[in-house]
Amino acid sequence: MTTDQVLLGVALILVLAVGSQILASRVHIPALIVLLPSGFVAGALTDVVNPQKLLGSAYQPLVSLAVAVILYDAGRALSLSRLQGHKRRVVRRLLIIGVPLTGACGALLTAWLLGMSSQAALMIGAILVVSGPTVVGPLLNHVRPADRLQHILAWEGSLVDPIGGILGALVFHGVVAGREDRVIAGLAHFSASLLLGLLGAAVGTGLLWLALNRLRLGETLGTLAQLAVVIGVAAVCDAIRDDSGLFAAVVMGLALANIKAFDISGRQPFFETLVQLIIGVLFVAISATVTPASLRGLVLPVLGVTAGLVLVVRPLVAYLSTLRTDVPTRQRAFIGWMAPRGIVAAATAATFGPSLVSQGFAGADKILPATFLVIVMTVTLYGLTAAPAARLLKVIRTAQSRPLLVGGQAWVLDLARTLRHLGLEVVLWAGRHTERQAIRDADLELAPGELLSDVNDPAAQIEGVTAVLLLTDEDDFNNLAATLLQGSVEGPVYRLAPAQDTEAVSAGGGPALFGPGLTRDSIIQRYAQGQRITVDATAGEPLFRVRQDGSLHPVTHDGVPEAQPGDTVILLADPA
Repeated sequence: MTTDQVLLGVALILVLAVGSQILASRVHIPALIVLLPSGFVAGALTDVVNPQKLLGSAYQPLVSLAVAVILYDAGRALSLSRLQGHKRRVVRRLLIIGVPLTGACGALLTAWLLGMSSQAALMIGAILVVSGPTVVGPLLNHVRPADRLQHILAWEGSLVDPIGGILGALVFHGVVAGREDRVIAGLAHFSASLLLGLLGAAVGTGLLWLALNRLRLGETLGTLAQLAVVIGVAAVCDAIRDDSGLFAAVVMGLALANIKAFDISGRQPFFETLVQLIIGVLFVAISATVTPASLRGLVLPVLGVTAGLVLVVRPLVAYLSTLRTDVPTRQRAFIGWMAPRGIVAAATAATFGPSLVSQGFAGADKILPATFLVIVMTVTLYGLTAAPAARLLKVIRTAQSRPLLVGGQAWVLDLARTLRHLGLEVVLWAGRHTERQAIRDADLELAPGELLSDVNDPAAQIEGVTAVLLLTDEDDFNNLAATLLQGSVEGPVYRLAPAQDTEAVSAGGGPALFGPGLTRDSIIQRYAQGQRITVDATAGEPLFRVRQDGSLHPVTHDGVPEAQPGDTVILLADPA
């Protein structure tokens, strides 16, 4: 290619990657539904977007490193504290049972319906076991299922990708070796990849701790340091043993999310933006390598393969994985209706498919186009039906507000109990040990971890917090937190009005709660004099209105919420 063609190709891939995601956000559909056809059409109409021609031999290594960054970011959103009991058991079974069962059934279906050789069928079976956070995450955010489902499916999607990538490498080397002892050799290869990935993750985690904790880098340099460490470790691991870098990347992400020694505050928007761009570029580039000619005669057979995976294999995996657990039947059914294929499937097919073709394995030329069609079909199917299925099964998170109350004083606990009595899912957080213990003693839900790191990250949004009420007795903290938490939750951030005789930090991060005369000091004083939070009083200071649909509307300095039929008014008033 000439220099002008390379420039045009790179620019077109970037424009399509960003434009497709913008279009998808405007019409409220998963971005993959737009990204894959965009890349395919661009690849069919012009040669300049074909990454194999643009990058040559650098194409496959760059794809592997890009996927490592995606998996690292997915790992950062997975907190072990949110995966306990039967949820952990289900995730473990989805991996231990689901991966081999899906791989075996996928191989049988493709060998039968696509007429592949056993070697090519084994390869595509290994490829189709993966799902991934790049497709599951957006679908779950769109559907908003119950927290248990959100956790189970998010963990499965994030962990099955590196396992699938390593499994793909194992099957590829076993197929190429073609020896009778390839099973033993393959298991040895798999074990060595896992060990190397763990070793690389340990080294990378140490480097991240040094960069983020000891050097105290700011957000920009800290983000760049994470990117450099992940790419560097993944590259070294992959150079020693194929796809071990994927495992190292996701383990490093898990380490940052679960080791308390790390000081990671906020969601780091720059890193999220970078990951989103990488996802778009990869899908456009990989789909551009699929030609219309390669799809000829494959659509109907692949439709049969997809139907088998969706209607038979996945429900069976979900049933076996949730057997003898406390997961309700409706939630089990939804787990059985959520297994889209994503970027790692496409990247693995693009990596190993052409290699098997060059070695003459029958049907290997169908691996990449068939995988492309399965991705398109599953993403389209689940993207269009996941929300209706969740509504039909009644597994959608309740429409009621789920406020996070920050503070542990007696009147805050009283308010939390009142809101919970009205049907709201209330979560509390407090910094002092005595207040945290008081929350536990009151049998109220206590948010784990640190406020500005656990509420202001993607995992907190999975928990469904819809509003933050900053009610501590420290005005400066309320004001500063209100500023930092803006945009980190789906709803607004409110702060308790500071005492009138203090000079608190200026806050532009949220409206001040309650009427102009109801400051922190006045609430504490009135509570000490015997006033209580109530919904029964005929007179008192109004604090909130709770609508019939469970939505919470506080009184603020800006005004009182408009009264509507069926409202419940929460007041601070003298006891009846």
